[in-house]
Amino acid sequence: MKDFDIFVLPFNTGLYFILIYCVVRCVIWFRQLSRADKLRLQRGFFGRAFGQSLKEIFMESLIHRRILKSKPVLGYMHMSLAFGWFLLILFGTIEADIFGAKHLNPPYRAIFFRFFNPDHGTTGLTRIWSFWMDLILAFILSGLILAVIKRFIPGAVGMKKTTRHKPVDRVALTALWLIFPSRLLAESFTCGAHGSGSFLTGTTGAWLASFLPAETLAYPLWWLYSLSLGVFFILLPVTRYMHIPTELFLIFMRNSGISTGDKTGTFSEVQIHSCSSCGMCIDACQMNFVTGIRYMQPVYLHRSLRNDEDITEIAHDCLMCGRCEEACPVGIEISVVRMIQRRNKTGEPLVKNRWMGYFRSRNNGIAGRTDAGQVFNLKNGIEAKKADVIYFAGCMTHLTPGIKEAMMKIFRAAGEKVWFMDEEGGACCGRPLMLAGNDREARELINFNSDIIWKSGAKTLVTSCPICYNVFRDSYYLDVEVLHHTEYLKNLIDDGNLRFNYSGKKVVYHDPCELGRIAGIYDAPREVLSWVADLHEIPEREEKGLCCGGSLGNLRLNPSKKAAIASDSVKRLTRDNPELIVTSCPLCKKTFSQVSHVKVSDIAEVTANEIAEVQVRKPKRPASVSLKVLVKQLLE
Repeated sequence: MKDFDIFVLPFNTGLYFILIYCVVRCVIWFRQLSRADKLRLQRGFFGRAFGQSLKEIFMESLIHRRILKSKPVLGYMHMSLAFGWFLLILFGTIEADIFGAKHLNPPYRAIFFRFFNPDHGTTGLTRIWSFWMDLILAFILSGLILAVIKRFIPGAVGMKKTTRHKPVDRVALTALWLIFPSRLLAESFTCGAHGSGSFLTGTTGAWLASFLPAETLAYPLWWLYSLSLGVFFILLPVTRYMHIPTELFLIFMRNSGISTGDKTGTFSEVQIHSCSSCGMCIDACQMNFVTGIRYMQPVYLHRSLRNDEDITEIAHDCLMCGRCEEACPVGIEISVVRMIQRRNKTGEPLVKNRWMGYFRSRNNGIAGRTDAGQVFNLKNGIEAKKADVIYFAGCMTHLTPGIKEAMMKIFRAAGEKVWFMDEEGGACCGRPLMLAGNDREARELINFNSDIIWKSGAKTLVTSCPICYNVFRDSYYLDVEVLHHTEYLKNLIDDGNLRFNYSGKKVVYHDPCELGRIAGIYDAPREVLSWVADLHEIPEREEKGLCCGGSLGNLRLNPSKKAAIASDSVKRLTRDNPELIVTSCPLCKKTFSQVSHVKVSDIAEVTANEIAEVQVRKPKRPASVSLKVLVKQLLE
């Protein structure tokens, strides 16, 4: 029995190369982490995060649970290749250690076990084990067949388009595709020559040996198997397949509490290399399946970043709707990565968590404040007014005045003391400047607005624009409760401070990207609508909600293409013939109204029209009462 053959050298070379490369790469990434992130990662390896990471690796990297849920056939394809290969290595190693001449073997003995043990699998337990190994190989080959079909007929696995790969990726893909058929043929010819094997390799080998010189042809095929593995491993670092080892490191980092922040760093680099180029983001992108724009999806952004290519157009030509991020099976923070690249193009230095850091010292006023009022032509004309509630309509709401009129009607009916902060216009939350990468100007505007809000003494800030809502919530440091008007309406209903008439009108609700996927607010608007109308749902709802096409995230998109996206969304929203399309975003309302044959209204307008004439209000709840104080009051 031979212990070594020269044909294993390509495999050995590739294996040890990729192992050394991955170790060195991970050490470099670890050294580049901040001290705090290093401590997080170290604690993560010795706490609950370790178990969570192992579970996620099994469920997502091997089983591909997320893809299985959304596209079962595609998920099976990925699972059979990833999990199947894992099983083949695992049980192949066990097979070599149990049934081989030695109990501890070099890696190549497990991979090429049949070459070194050609008579294996003819009796007893070895026959059962051979059957199991053949079953795993058949499992992998079934996925490989689907992968080949997917390359030419994407619809067969539930996809609209597949990723356009670079030449080096195609070479690596070819090597990957050759690995398992070459193993099948090498093992089959070997089994055919020695009368061994099981239902797959034994049967195939016996058939091939009936008209071909099995012993002669087996050896070149073992070479092909080894070469395919070696080429694939060596090309791994320069191709999309680097995601295989990198994704494991990403999962451990993420579960240890490490995040991207506001600048390019180790975590964002790991995310970029963890992109598998699976094409799920392409399928989810409305710019792809509506307008045919197929060069700016995250898969191409990440590939360009890995290859140090110019990404100016790719970074900016995006609606920033978040559909791709929701579809990403790896969980990459796609929008954050894109925003960082937009900011990098401005040449302004970036500081991690800068937005939260600017407002730590309230007593000293606004750190580094410039005359933001004059910079933005506000002329310091906005003066703070004392109120319980601040209403900030937002720029887009001023373009759809029916919403702000409805909100003022709701405030009056609820008996709130409200200050309409931007009643005369002039104020902006700062999001358009952020999207353009103009961080310094956005910072000045945020400082200006924050000073006014603090001086008002208000406890609640209500806004009608989801964009403004997210900026106030995430980029400002305020001691006020920030609510979107859907949340505010729900609170009024829950507290018994506002009553509505039920119209019974058939309505469909559109989840705005910023309010839904970005802010995670899905239930509040639906609960409010259930009080006034008959709500009908569509498949493209909540996390799968449609973009209106009017996003401020892309100022380069041709108006006709924006209109095409809006029209496609309206078509999907109205497939059940609703009487009314209801949304919770002024930009969505304005965009849809331009293309829809069905009336489009904001949820504030719908509820304002159904306010009951007689209101029976309950006493307002205290803003907050500690458990200790509450117990003390009860005892007294």
